[in-house]
Amino acid sequence: MKRLHFIEIDSTNEYAKGLRANGEDVLVTADIQKAGRGTKGRSFSSLEGGVYVTKLKFYDDFPARKAFTIMTEAAVAVCETLEFYGLQPVIKWVNDVYVNDKKICGILIENVFRGDKIASSVVGIGLNVHNDLPQELSNIATTMEQATGTRFSVEEVREKLIECLSRRKDVQEYIRRVGYMGRRVTLISGDERIHATLLSVDEEGGLWVEIGGQRRRFTAAEISLLL
Repeated sequence: MKRLHFIEIDSTNEYAKGLRANGEDVLVTADIQKAGRGTKGRSFSSLEGGVYVTKLKFYDDFPARKAFTIMTEAAVAVCETLEFYGLQPVIKWVNDVYVNDKKICGILIENVFRGDKIASSVVGIGLNVHNDLPQELSNIATTMEQATGTRFSVEEVREKLIECLSRRKDVQEYIRRVGYMGRRVTLISGDERIHATLLSVDEEGGLWVEIGGQRRRFTAAEISLLL
């Protein structure tokens, strides 16, 4: 796969999206993102010391109903990378990776659909290695260095992540790494904020929760660990 690396870039995802017209698989990496993005258009702190990787991939015959597997493979690759360095990550459904109840990695996936098929996907990953975090994130985010007391090489972690991204994953590898099951959380779905107990995640990526004694399934929502 073609690779492009930048010392500084606005956003690896935005750059990769601009390459779609070429029809070529490519990895875009950077030392710093000046305008990193998370889900729902939120900014993502992307200072020097983090790993910022985006994979642009094209598909010939990928059913849209299997879109969940793109996200599961990315999340598992991040977990495998962290586990290699001795950390114990968990996935907070649907695609955040946490260590010690703090976010250590964000994943942003942007697919292009053609009918009932996925034509291409842009998978962006931001992993905190030893980058400085804004003060307002100190209680909710962490880095590999903070979690272990060890200063890891960004270049080595990046290469390990890319290696892990190259391997196919089974959905069960994702499911067994999903954390916080049995925990009371606030579930944010549209304008609703619902207190719920997390139960399980199924093979199609649906989240099962208990609300008021009733089981409900969600395919799109945000989990806040704070009630």
